[in-house]
Amino acid sequence: MAGPATGTVNTWGNMMHRSILTMTTALLATGITWQARAQDDGFTLDPILLNSAFRDERALLDTPVSVSVVEGETLENRQAGDFQELIGDVPGLSIDGGPRGISQEPNIRGFRDEQIVLRFDGGRFNFGQAHRGRFFVDPDLVQRVEVIRGGGSTLFGSGALGGVISVETRDVSDLLAPGRTMGGRLSLGYSSNGDAVNASSTVFADWGAWDAMLFLGARQLGENMESGGGAEIPFSEIDLVNGLIKVGFEPSADSRIELSFSAFEDEGLTPANSSGNPDPGRGNPIVEREASVRSFRLSWDYAPSGSDAVDLSVLIYGEQLDITENRVDVSRLDETRYDTIGLEVTNRSRLDFGVPIDLVYGFEMFRDTQEGLRDGAPRGAFPNAEATTIGIFTEATMELSPQFDLIAGLRFDQYERDPDDPSLAEVSETFFSPRIGFSYRPVEDWQIYGNLARAFRAPSLSELYSSGLHFPGRPNNFFVPNPDLKPEESTQVELGARFERGGVWQSNDRLSFAANVYFADVENYIEQIVDIAGGTTSSGNVDAQLWGFEAEAEYDAETWFLGAGIGIARGEGDDGDWLGSIPQDRLTLHGGFRPNDAWELGTRATFAAEQDRVPTTGSVGPSYEVLDLYATFAPDRGPLANGTFRIGVDNLFDETYQIYPNGLSQPGRTLEISATFTF
Repeated sequence: MAGPATGTVNTWGNMMHRSILTMTTALLATGITWQARAQDDGFTLDPILLNSAFRDERALLDTPVSVSVVEGETLENRQAGDFQELIGDVPGLSIDGGPRGISQEPNIRGFRDEQIVLRFDGGRFNFGQAHRGRFFVDPDLVQRVEVIRGGGSTLFGSGALGGVISVETRDVSDLLAPGRTMGGRLSLGYSSNGDAVNASSTVFADWGAWDAMLFLGARQLGENMESGGGAEIPFSEIDLVNGLIKVGFEPSADSRIELSFSAFEDEGLTPANSSGNPDPGRGNPIVEREASVRSFRLSWDYAPSGSDAVDLSVLIYGEQLDITENRVDVSRLDETRYDTIGLEVTNRSRLDFGVPIDLVYGFEMFRDTQEGLRDGAPRGAFPNAEATTIGIFTEATMELSPQFDLIAGLRFDQYERDPDDPSLAEVSETFFSPRIGFSYRPVEDWQIYGNLARAFRAPSLSELYSSGLHFPGRPNNFFVPNPDLKPEESTQVELGARFERGGVWQSNDRLSFAANVYFADVENYIEQIVDIAGGTTSSGNVDAQLWGFEAEAEYDAETWFLGAGIGIARGEGDDGDWLGSIPQDRLTLHGGFRPNDAWELGTRATFAAEQDRVPTTGSVGPSYEVLDLYATFAPDRGPLANGTFRIGVDNLFDETYQIYPNGLSQPGRTLEISATFTF
């Protein structure tokens, strides 16, 4: 279906601008009115603590990296059906892959897919193959997401060129009411776009030394979703189920052991390249997809009281992924298997050699095994191979004065790539990832920080060894292996500042904002080169530079709140051509008010600029404007007490838009309602 005429687009855009201005003015006026009613002791804003940025718990103002945290009620109010809806508005982060959740992948500052370390409950999730997605968890299960932007290889190793996304699922402490030993949570929701129903149930208990939680959730679409204007998104009717069990044991006050196991499955008819429209003649046929992911975690945390030398965390984790794609028009079965097993040991010590030093150090090792089959025979596009990585790391924060910290770190990695094909060469390389940074607190409320870091990413097994048919054509296009592919290396510089203060204009408010600039010089940037005339697809190394600016601000005064985030990214190769992975410039605004303890009303607006800085052979990404509304009702008394009821409208003006660089339109207007009961 054709999009609306330009005049119509401008009319809707003007209406949106006026609506946002009107609502913002109303929110400000309402906030001023309700500010006088605020009670000094009725509203508490806890400090933001980070768990992943330094493999340690630190307050945000003591963390000298660019990071955003989204958690709790903020996530639940989004009633997200996929990770674009869940975290797609974080500054510097966009979610590529289009509207089908099964194809979504992260993009931080133009670094994509495996250039970003993705962690679920501490364990790495290393699978990445074009168009098959990287998020295999029900958004309803997510309690917290930390997005660390910028080179993080010193602590996290290969892949942390763009940063780290750390996803934490709920546990007993997030759900259990004070004074209770057992409880449950039931949730039911409906989304009009795709006629989707989602439901979940959770039971949990804490018996002192032991605690346990069981989660079961499902999301089922009754029909295909629609983009703006009512255009159908074909073959988007994908169903998913997710289960998780966690068991914790604390043999003493200093020690905790936790075991968890999760199972995720999705299924449905979809294009083989699920980020695009079906086109069997050009290699994108319809397949019956079934994906299964099994994950386990076994962790031990030991922090003896009174000890400055030992604060130990040990994690053993595993991932087992299987995707089958059965082509519907001809007999062809593709199987994709990817297994990961890993071990991490991290200790934190506080030393004093005349200068207080916080030390984080440890090692990790993980092994990835992949297998691709087509009708039972090896599939060259996803070659059978094995990857092994071992890393040792240390990072010290030296308190040179009460206001000034110096941070220095170093990591050593050795990785090996071993293909099953004896005609292809094995790869064995080492890499050092140093980092030096500073944190300056001129006053209690301010932080100024900077970093100079080296980061790297080892080539993936598919980039090194893919072979066979890529897609049919005239001529057919074939993958060409490149075992000589070099690892991506980057030198990154970043400067930033933060401010956070409570009691700015009243005793119980909080104002915070952060801003940073960055520059990354990347050697051996790996890009896929598709030669249509020559009939080949291969991976090659180029040099590139990426730079940009990010900022976010938040003001919360109990009865009303406002916030904003902006991300501006640029990137080009040494040949002067723009990189095709750089996201659109984007501004997000949100605000709302709480007329009483039970209600929260809010709005979110996204403004994305046209992306015309594209490669010579690329297509321009159109600008867009999207407005979302939501309301939450959580009474604390009466027959509905312990219940939370939400209603929202996403893409209120039914905008037709794409998130660059994907060309498939996102969902149109969507009504979402849900009810959650905790008992």
